[in-house]
Amino acid sequence: MINFNPNIGAAAGGNLSQQIQKPAGEFDKLTASGEAEQGGFSKTVKALEKYLSNVDQQQQASDMSIQDLLSGKNEDIASVVAAVAKADVSFKVLVGVRNKLIDAYKQTMSMQM
Repeated sequence: MINFNPNIGAAAGGNLSQQIQKPAGEFDKLTASGEAEQGGFSKTVKALEKYLSNVDQQQQASDMSIQDLLSGKNEDIASVVAAVAKADVSFKVLVGVRNKLIDAYKQTMSMQM
């Protein structure tokens, strides 16, 4: 796995081989209890859960700002539009990631052994 670093270039200096890193936990190792041990998949699931929670918080903040605007507590429509746009973009990215995961799952299931 190659980690993208936008600072790589003539001005950045250094050796390109230093930028290439081995992925953390290529395969999950299961313990006797069935839990993953420092595996890449479990880290990915935790990252997805964290992002999903973040998207939910943004959706709730967007809803709250709309309610405040409608009730008269907030008269700044620009902040409401910004909160709604931020929540919308986050949700669209989440749906895109979900679609990619579903496509990857379908491709994996259609592989012949």
